[in-house]
Amino acid sequence: MVGIAGVPAVIQFCIMLCLPESPRWLFMKDDKAKAIAILSKIYDVARLQDEIDHLSFTEEEECQNRNDVKISDVFKSKEIRLAFFVGAGLQMAGFSSNQLALLLSLIIAAMNAAGTVLGIYLIDHFGRKKLAISSLVGVIASLVILAGAFFGKSSGSSNELYGWIAVLGLALYIACFSPGMGPVPWTVNSEIYPEQYRGICGGMSATVNWISNLIVAQTFLSVVEAVGTGSTFLMLAGIALLAVVFVIVFVPETMGLTFVEVERIWKEMAWGSSYNTESFLEQGTTNES
Repeated sequence: MVGIAGVPAVIQFCIMLCLPESPRWLFMKDDKAKAIAILSKIYDVARLQDEIDHLSFTEEEECQNRNDVKISDVFKSKEIRLAFFVGAGLQMAGFSSNQLALLLSLIIAAMNAAGTVLGIYLIDHFGRKKLAISSLVGVIASLVILAGAFFGKSSGSSNELYGWIAVLGLALYIACFSPGMGPVPWTVNSEIYPEQYRGICGGMSATVNWISNLIVAQTFLSVVEAVGTGSTFLMLAGIALLAVVFVIVFVPETMGLTFVEVERIWKEMAWGSSYNTESFLEQGTTNES
């Protein structure tokens, strides 16, 4: 039983041997030809030159700054602090999935895998933000269904219908979570940080994710014992509702944007009209030159 869990890890290890190096890392190592070859497999011709120009422009700055960035630096810059807030918040928004997964049958676990594959397609056709919101709406509905099933069961009814309703709620949870809030936080976290902050902010956001999972794993049964299973699922639905508001207010749509465009979004969100005015003045100065 324990050994069979290593099979997917072995398969993933073999597949990862075929992964190319990061084009950004290759640029840093002055292997530009290989980096461009990899980029050409990812982007079309119109986008390819923009990516090459961006890597060339940031290469020197990356080499200068990559050893100087500390955790404290993330919180000194207003726009980077905002980006980390969004990245970490998205990781926390999906924290209840592991605990619920313990209750699922093999069939529902298969739905999880199928939903994740579907998410790979939807994330570049439907958009990150829309996919996250629609996923969370479905999660809320499924948690409310679960709460209703457990409230009905706790009322002393022997009707087996409540058991089937609970299974339906669990299946709906996975069907909604796996294609949306499963992959979206990880995808967005790989896109929202400037070059020199991407490694450290991505690691910090992943840490937030696992700390959140730890909190849920350690408190779930205690909360169930204290307030009941139905009330616990309602609490999780409330947290998911807050996550919807969080995504609507703070998370930008990053689909199809370059890193420069995403960085500009954070500066506009952080500094508002003052950044737009400053950019206009800088552009005017450049044009005069």
